[in-house]
Amino acid sequence: MATYTFSLGNATDTRQAGIIQSQSFDEALKLVGERMSVAQGDTLEIGVKGFPPARFQCVSTPFDGSVFWQPSIQLAA
Repeated sequence: MATYTFSLGNATDTRQAGIIQSQSFDEALKLVGERMSVAQGDTLEIGVKGFPPARFQCVSTPFDGSVFWQPSIQLAA
């Protein structure tokens, strides 16, 4: 089981951060959506120790509780 570190928030604020253990990266994304309060436009940084985190943006939160993530492109300064 892999251990993923995550940070969830918006452009100005990190609301929640922690660790998720799961069998796969896809399952880790799903678990964050199920266990955390996620709103459309929120950003998620998630990864494993030793590698830069992947960055996603929530694009939809239908009424059934599922969360749809889209890879977020971070532009260079």
